Amino acid sequence: MKKFFIKICKFFGFEIIDQNEFTSPTLNKELNKDLSILNKKSIVLPLGEVKITRKVKSILIIIRVNTEIEVWDQNKRRLFEQPKIEYSIRSIKSLINSINFCQSKYLDLKLKTIILDDSSKIENLDKIKEIIKDVNGEVISLDTNKFEDKIKKQKTQQTFSNLASLLQCFEIGKEIGEDLIFFVEDDYLHFETMLEEMIATYERVSSQLGKDIFMCPTDYPYLYMNNEKTNILIGNNRHWRTINKTLCTFLTSKKLLNLYWENFTKNCEDRHDPFEKYINEVYKNEFCISPLKSLSIHLTNVNSSYGLSPFINYKNLWDQNK
Repeated sequence: MKKFFIKICKFFGFEIIDQNEFTSPTLNKELNKDLSILNKKSIVLPLGEVKITRKVKSILIIIRVNTEIEVWDQNKRRLFEQPKIEYSIRSIKSLINSINFCQSKYLDLKLKTIILDDSSKIENLDKIKEIIKDVNGEVISLDTNKFEDKIKKQKTQQTFSNLASLLQCFEIGKEIGEDLIFFVEDDYLHFETMLEEMIATYERVSSQLGKDIFMCPTDYPYLYMNNEKTNILIGNNRHWRTINKTLCTFLTSKKLLNLYWENFTKNCEDRHDPFEKYINEVYKNEFCISPLKSLSIHLTNVNSSYGLSPFINYKNLWDQNK
């Protein structure tokens, strides 16, 4: 009778909870495991099931890389005080680990990685190419000349190149992105579960809201320096909060990139204060969320309000990606 009842429940799409054994016979899983199924259902105990109506088809990951400039627009040293290439290498390595972990769980998910490089030395580029050789990725070199008519003249070439690389990332996303697009900078370290959690949470929250959203993988310290109201949401395996600011590492859909294309291009036309001024304006109209606790950490100076996320073992994560 028990086996027959389980089959009936499966047929009608119901899930059974065995509280005594702490298992789900219909899912054939222990309840402390990940119970969600990509593009079908999101299950979080004890909140039950969310039917996925906003399915994730693919994700394009675009990484901005500059292995020569230590800290743009600052004289401060980063945490661990290493040459910039060391941060770029560890950042990309941690991202590749996260991509591979995600792909191992979601075999049918289409993933593509593009690295946009700004003036790296040949030996540094060779190191990067070695890291990404086993994923669906390619390296593109930034051509600042084609942006001379789009970006205002800046005080330094570094600032102009920074704006140009950001604009080219947006243009790549608009041109070849199909569904989700993840814009990433090369001074973040990512936990292995980062990408999988972001994708599973994206489809859960978007399905609940009935609209596409923005996501930031980092729990920045500046979020706790003002008494701002926020909403707390349940993601796939952690809490998330609504935010109204990000840096230039964030995930969104091609639909929202197209909808707010004027904001994205305007943000790159000149050096604004804050740098992400016109990107942040988008969050007045759209949901943007970040994780509690962080899925990625921004490796800036230890005192930076845009840097180290709270309650993270930074040294351990740094050493893991040596």
